[in-house]
Amino acid sequence: MRIVTTTEEAAWVAVEGSSARVDNDLAPGDEITSRFKGFGTCFNELGWIALQKTSETERAEVLRLLFAPDEMAFTYCRLPIGANDYSASWYSYNETEGDFAMESFSIARDREAVIPYIRAAQAARGQPLTLFASPWSPPSWMKFPKAYNYGHIVWEDAYLKAYADYFVRFVKAYEAEGLPISAVHPQNEPDSDQKFPSCRWTGEQLRDFLRDYLAPAFRHAGLNTDLWLGTIERGDIRGDFNKFILPTLADPRARAAIKGIGFQWAGKHSIRQAQISAPELDRIQTENECGDGENSWDYAHYVFNLVRHFLDHGVSAYVYWNAVLEEGGVSTWGWKQNSMFTVEGDGTLTIRPEFHVMRHFAGFVRPGATVLRPLGRWAGNAIYFRNPDGLEVVVMNNPTPDAVQVTARCGAATIALDLPPHSFTTIAE
Repeated sequence: MRIVTTTEEAAWVAVEGSSARVDNDLAPGDEITSRFKGFGTCFNELGWIALQKTSETERAEVLRLLFAPDEMAFTYCRLPIGANDYSASWYSYNETEGDFAMESFSIARDREAVIPYIRAAQAARGQPLTLFASPWSPPSWMKFPKAYNYGHIVWEDAYLKAYADYFVRFVKAYEAEGLPISAVHPQNEPDSDQKFPSCRWTGEQLRDFLRDYLAPAFRHAGLNTDLWLGTIERGDIRGDFNKFILPTLADPRARAAIKGIGFQWAGKHSIRQAQISAPELDRIQTENECGDGENSWDYAHYVFNLVRHFLDHGVSAYVYWNAVLEEGGVSTWGWKQNSMFTVEGDGTLTIRPEFHVMRHFAGFVRPGATVLRPLGRWAGNAIYFRNPDGLEVVVMNNPTPDAVQVTARCGAATIALDLPPHSFTTIAE
């Protein structure tokens, strides 16, 4: 048995519990999902740029901690199709106006940062990663107005066919790099107008593009890449399940075209409706909420609750957003965000609180794990896993200012232990 605890003052401390005869505080319950794909992060340009400011030794250590099989073993990872808000500047793979034949298509820009970042991660992992992707915006000439932010795609047949071809060429270009793309989502946050790369879609437009353009283009090209509906960022308070998910689920051909649905941010409030409406479809969390650049311990507890919420609602993967950023976490478009590591101008590397949260999960849980719903008085601050090798893992949060004694069943043992104030604890048996 292994037990580790992290507080703001001391990280990854090995502790011992005591044997107990009762398990009324915490125990594993019913299976939530048996197809957990793993944890991961997103390969953004600013992350790779920040890593280049560290020493070679420190850079290798960051990558080892995140991706090595005996560490956090991140394996299910995201990349943007073209620029996102954490790119160094706007770009798409084809800014040649009117090039419906996509003759100018090129992923050359990705070879500067995104692809080297992925390759470095795979080298640390020692095996291929599972990669999925989504655009933040189509090429600007394909939008109205012609801008990389705001607006929407021109809803005409020639543009939609060309845009489907754009996806096909992206997948083939990455395959040529030896980096197969497992799945694509047609749009990051389709209901968000932003000052950074973005594009508005209706639920009906997502349905029609997936059904009538993207799925036929992928079939014609012979691609094995799956299509997903995502990434959904709105919740059910305004009826957004009905606005952005139901149109695809209610259409038999569109529903048959997708393998799953991706959720992030307030999409967490729609996931239950999707879970009961389409149990045959997979669900993943696609982007961790990113904070304000302060990297506070309180926000780390909020992140724990995000992970627990998504896992409790049956997602098969959880993707952290920016693993590494420069100090302050400022995007190219001025938004400050959190990360697991920060790098100062002189190259000083600092581990931030959310690294510890994610390590308490990903440091023990492996792809193929079964996720189990916890039972007992501490169930609202815990989640269970059973790895393919039989190792049982329970991850617990104590968000209170007081130490709390919890009796938890894990594997064949029932253990009594004290959870320190404002701490995270993992038991593996």
